[in-house]
Amino acid sequence: MNASMTDQTDVSAADARQLLIDLVSTPSPSDAETDAAEVLVEFFESYGREAWLDEVGNVRAPADDSVLLTSHVDTVPGEIPVEVEPADENDLEQDVADELGEDVLWGRGSVDATGPLAAMAAAAVRTGVSFVGVVGEETSSRGARHLVDERSEPDAVVNGEPSGTTGITLGYRGFLAGTYVATSESGHTSRPEPNAIQHATNWWNGVEAAFENDEYTAVFERVTAKPVDIDGGISEDGLSVEATLDVQLRIPPSLDAESVRETAEAGLEIGTVSWAEPIPPVMESPRTEVARAFRVAIRNEVGDPRLLRKTGTSDMNLYAGEWDCPMVTYGPGNSDLDHAPDERLSLAEFDRSVAVLEGVSTTLRGGEE
Repeated sequence: MNASMTDQTDVSAADARQLLIDLVSTPSPSDAETDAAEVLVEFFESYGREAWLDEVGNVRAPADDSVLLTSHVDTVPGEIPVEVEPADENDLEQDVADELGEDVLWGRGSVDATGPLAAMAAAAVRTGVSFVGVVGEETSSRGARHLVDERSEPDAVVNGEPSGTTGITLGYRGFLAGTYVATSESGHTSRPEPNAIQHATNWWNGVEAAFENDEYTAVFERVTAKPVDIDGGISEDGLSVEATLDVQLRIPPSLDAESVRETAEAGLEIGTVSWAEPIPPVMESPRTEVARAFRVAIRNEVGDPRLLRKTGTSDMNLYAGEWDCPMVTYGPGNSDLDHAPDERLSLAEFDRSVAVLEGVSTTLRGGEE
């Protein structure tokens, strides 16, 4: 959907900040995002923009598709009292030199990713570009999966995650999750035969060895293999030993999920592994029109831009896997505070990120830089 430049509407810095505070004050853990999503719908409607919740709960506010601004509505669980307080010297963001004395918003999601979400909503209204707030990013990415299945490809995508006001994220590792299950006959522990728990740990030790890297290999270029949950013991009827092991592997752009899965299963002799649908890695070029627009906007508003590669995974991986258009990830906040008990965001940094997003969106729409 292409709209005219007259669809731009001014959003004051105070109103943008109030949206951020309202969203952070509205709990939105994964699978319980509706209240926060409705706050976003009301925000868009108050500025004359059409907005609604789709079948899975995503906030849809279509407009000019020169660029789609999108971030996730959900947060991880955890209550952090929401308050705004003056910053002290220890609260300074690394990429902002003049932070001292500026207000800081504390609360779950202020960094990951309600800060980027609110900044994008304000910039979308200011510039008349398309916006989607997706659900479930912290769990199954069901919102992003629904979006790429149901929505046509935009001209460009800016995904919202914390990068700091000067950071432009171009790459993420992919993600593969699996569950190993094994069963063995029960018997006296004096017997030498391995039981199901030993089979599980033996398999996983082999997986870790297969992906072992030397210390000189950058983390972004490695497969990181992590067990995340294990359950095992004598079955209820006492006749067998059972073991279940949940694992996660991060995939660098040099590999794909299939090759990683094959390596992980190469040493599998006993037991079975069921794999969830993988999320592919992504590495975007720094020379796309979107990346160039960000470099210009960051220099105009903040300072020198930084190009980033993240060792985690985001919804941008899914968008890049389905849409053949340029994209980056951007948003205010220090990603070291993701999911942390002291999650907080400088409101001045938030203001600057809105200005950067406004500059990028205006450029991609064909307006003046």
